[in-house]
Amino acid sequence: MTNRLYVTTPIYYVNDKPHIGHAYCTILADALARYTRLDGGETFFLTGTDEHGQKVQQAAEKRGVTPQQHVDELFSAFQDLWPTLECAPDRFIRTTEPAHKNVVQRALWQLYDQGLIEDRTFEGWYCVPDERFWTEKEIVAGNCPDCGRPVTRLQERNWFFLMSRFQDRLIQAVQTGEMAIVPANRANEVLGFLREPLQDLCISRPKSRLSWGIELPFDRDFVAYVWFDALLNYVTALAPELPPPTAEDHALTPHLLGHAPFQKWWPHVTHCLGKDILTTHAVYWPTMLLALGLPVPKRLVTTGWWLMDDAKMSKSIGNVVDPLVLRDTYGPDVMRYFFLREMAVGQDANFSEEAVVRRNNADLANDLGNLLQRVVGMCTRSFDGKIPAATQPPSHVLADALAYAQHLQDEQATDDFEPVAVTSSQARLNRTIADTMVLVQKLNGVITADAPFKKVQTDKEAAQTTLNGVLHGIVVAAKLLAPVMPAASAEMLRRMQAQDGTLRPGTQLIEGAPLFPKHEWKMEMAELVDTKSQPGAAQATSGRGLQDFRTGEFRSESEPSDLIDIETFARSQLRLGLVISAEPVAKSKKLLRLMIDLGEGQPRQILSGIAETVPPVDLIGKQVLVIANLPPRMMMGMESHGMLLVAEDAEGKRVPLHPARDVPNGVLVK
Repeated sequence: MTNRLYVTTPIYYVNDKPHIGHAYCTILADALARYTRLDGGETFFLTGTDEHGQKVQQAAEKRGVTPQQHVDELFSAFQDLWPTLECAPDRFIRTTEPAHKNVVQRALWQLYDQGLIEDRTFEGWYCVPDERFWTEKEIVAGNCPDCGRPVTRLQERNWFFLMSRFQDRLIQAVQTGEMAIVPANRANEVLGFLREPLQDLCISRPKSRLSWGIELPFDRDFVAYVWFDALLNYVTALAPELPPPTAEDHALTPHLLGHAPFQKWWPHVTHCLGKDILTTHAVYWPTMLLALGLPVPKRLVTTGWWLMDDAKMSKSIGNVVDPLVLRDTYGPDVMRYFFLREMAVGQDANFSEEAVVRRNNADLANDLGNLLQRVVGMCTRSFDGKIPAATQPPSHVLADALAYAQHLQDEQATDDFEPVAVTSSQARLNRTIADTMVLVQKLNGVITADAPFKKVQTDKEAAQTTLNGVLHGIVVAAKLLAPVMPAASAEMLRRMQAQDGTLRPGTQLIEGAPLFPKHEWKMEMAELVDTKSQPGAAQATSGRGLQDFRTGEFRSESEPSDLIDIETFARSQLRLGLVISAEPVAKSKKLLRLMIDLGEGQPRQILSGIAETVPPVDLIGKQVLVIANLPPRMMMGMESHGMLLVAEDAEGKRVPLHPARDVPNGVLVK
């Protein structure tokens, strides 16, 4: 099967300043392209700006400039940003380009000729910011159901695309996977939407109200609806340079079907998009393609929202994060790592700068950067700074790490393991990264278990075998993380002089400063939780008595309780440890097998019944709270050396406890 990927982002509305939603989606598309190339494939990566519409016209009028002058000044905020985030699109498209205008007008004229566009008088509720009509049933308390702003009642003549004719064909495309929607629950949303009769789509705006757009070629009093215009950018990028339509030659499709770039790339298209524009991409766009006689998109990868304090980022509430500030503070590699590791595609994720610092310090500075620094340092002290040769069979722990590294590089999944080639091709990059970081944690475990820094005094060949094997593992990790952190991974390979992915014994290692400097997070007093304002907190010692924080009920202070004295509590060793690996226990629905570093030299095996609540990949690299002085307990034929402390949420699901900031592994909680 041909390994090709045509990957796109939405074209970003030029009247908005770039925010982390834009940055995340572009970084995701870039990483998908890089993983495809890592697997030997070919890629074409498209992004760009959406430059028509009412908001642009109004902003230009307010500034006293033409809309074209306005967008010419603003589009570069996006175009210039992407290289600084190590994103390398092959094509940056603007909807004001003449080539795009010609594609849009040809598509409109072709549909008109086919009898799939007709004019009607329409009355409905119109949202200016979204440039969209809504029905009476759809609006919420007089406001737009999407953005929440007031809508205006409008009655006007417009042109409609007969989208309803393609409802059954679209349902078939979704149900059969002809148009795959990732994750699967988003496909279910689309099918749920399609259970109701599909309406025809208003695809024009009268010039009397909006002049800044692409004219309808068959009615010069109207311009194209901004979404009809914008979606066609995915085709424009692959189309030949077409002249403006004429009476004799105004169709689009015949020029596409015989054009080599379109034939090469369109069957392999993946659109990356936010869940808020799923309907436009999963309903409007494929029906437009079907009407034009073109194949539907191969795949839609739908991302969630970045939240702050569990609320969607929004300019209206002032919680939008500037990606330029993050880039300048932590560097593009750390920013890319955080975005791709923290968000599972299709799910919302909470953003905080503290979480960025935690990922940087724990995953990158402590685990990855420090591993390379330590190994190069040991080779410098004991082997003249050169890569030592492996002269003995590897230890058990090293053999396990190297076998895991090989599994990561396999091409096909097995019943027990999914390699990077599989998880990355499915856009599950948080899983790809987590699995790769397990290798890094295993390599750190090799250094702890084999102790080459000690063994070099008594068994030099064993020490050099260990260091050689760990360096091999670091090369693999650097290669597999290169799509996520291009610059940092390249520097790691340079220091090992393994730019081609091959480690050569006897080669001089290159020393350097730590790759990932640690950052300190200082929480301001204003950000501390005011316990007095929390529900129930004030009543905990009120005249009503003591509150049970599991049930919310109060009991009299005189009632019997299971109180313990401080001496009894002090005998419990509550320690914080880092989860270095997590995996399901075979034949158990509830148990996870965790390896937790409690600062004891060797990680502890602890079994915890949270498999139904927490995916294993979400635990790796996080600190958890453990009761460390319990006697070992046999569970499913394995010994558990401690207990993971959890809380129960409102649904009774178990939730692990994490510290607010990084602390040393093994520290005692008092």
